[in-house]
Amino acid sequence: MLYWFTTHIEIVIVVVMTLIAAVVILQQRRTPQSAVAWLLFFIVLPWLAVPLFLGLGFRKQGSRYSPVHFLKGDTGGPPPPPAHAMDETFQRFGLPAALNGQSLTLLPTAKAAHGALLKLVNDAEHTLDALFYTVTRDPVGEEFLDALAARAKDGIRVRLLLDRLGTGIGPSAALKRLRAAGVEMHFFSPLLQLPGSGHLNLRNHRKMVIADGLRVFAGGMNVGQHYFSPAPVKGQWTDLAYLLEGVSVQSFGDVFRSDWEEVTGEELNPAVPRAPSSGGTATVQLVPSGPDVKEDPLHDGLLRALHLAQSRIWIVTPYFVPTEGLIAALLIAARRGVDVRILVPAKSNQRIADFARGGYLRELERNGAKILFYQPGMIHAKAGVIDDLAYVGSANFDVRSMLLNFEVTLFVYDGGSVAELASWFEGLSDHSEEGCPTPRAGRRLAEGVFRLGAPIL
Repeated sequence: MLYWFTTHIEIVIVVVMTLIAAVVILQQRRTPQSAVAWLLFFIVLPWLAVPLFLGLGFRKQGSRYSPVHFLKGDTGGPPPPPAHAMDETFQRFGLPAALNGQSLTLLPTAKAAHGALLKLVNDAEHTLDALFYTVTRDPVGEEFLDALAARAKDGIRVRLLLDRLGTGIGPSAALKRLRAAGVEMHFFSPLLQLPGSGHLNLRNHRKMVIADGLRVFAGGMNVGQHYFSPAPVKGQWTDLAYLLEGVSVQSFGDVFRSDWEEVTGEELNPAVPRAPSSGGTATVQLVPSGPDVKEDPLHDGLLRALHLAQSRIWIVTPYFVPTEGLIAALLIAARRGVDVRILVPAKSNQRIADFARGGYLRELERNGAKILFYQPGMIHAKAGVIDDLAYVGSANFDVRSMLLNFEVTLFVYDGGSVAELASWFEGLSDHSEEGCPTPRAGRRLAEGVFRLGAPIL
């Protein structure tokens, strides 16, 4: 009798929790594929699905995260007209307008990025604000942390924000030295938290170092030997970062300030001095995305750009697991005769992502797109060229970066910078092999399973 009662109580609990979760899922703003994936998960494995959903299933969290507040920058005159159709689109999301006359330097090699980052740190005069998903436990990671500690000892205010999941326990000895030197260091989103707080799955994937509110190092690189170093090392990845100087750096400062206040509760002084004229020729616009930004500006902006594209869509990404909207837009563009090229690593560091991408890539290839597999090793860059605009940043072309994580992407509208990014893409293409291999039956089945689970992954 007791066994019968216990068993039925367990069934009732599972059914009730599944129904509650289903109601929550259907009320959230989700893609259909995400909603269906979670509902199937609840039906097949309810005992596993319920706790995972409590920790991983939430996305936009209403008032859980305060929205990024962008200051009204001093551009020296009336607001300029939109620099591009996409500029106007992003402004409708409440993002700052694109700015002309910025100084943008691409850093396409490990050596260039390493030198530029250390110079930025060493040249700072007042403040250094650093935000990374991870700083690895190796000589390059230690070198960077030691450089921050040295600047703090010089009297510069140094703030460092790291994602807890990305960094893990981190290089503990170096972190202790940081705090002892006066570096203000905090971790974003602890791994242990109350069920239902719902942000374990929402990671801060942003990458930036801001010096004096005037110059910023940003892009796709974290800090470690995989990403950059003064000399080539075995297994080094190909990545892309950039240096930006000008009034537009203020937007990066606004994003960092928001993240810092979210973690620490400390309200930073929002007054940022107007950057002097950089003498540059770049036209750029920062597009942050994540739970602290209204709607999904990066995803929806890219969706519009893909539908508007007339001549080319060139995308570089380490992980290609697009939303249904993005894959549909790419397929339509390829069928319209647009030059669609997707460049991914022949083998990434995430085997599950490699399984999940297979079906998408072959479908694109069947419809006229070129699929390029980068041969020298892992490519970690996240960038693209769409007609006369380009973008570079921290966001992968996957569901997680587009709809879950905190990201920052720089959109570029001037001809010179777009041409430079296009040339960089063509250089990568020279080291890539075109064409998707035909998968065996077992791999095709695995690809289908992981594609179905992509919204959860």
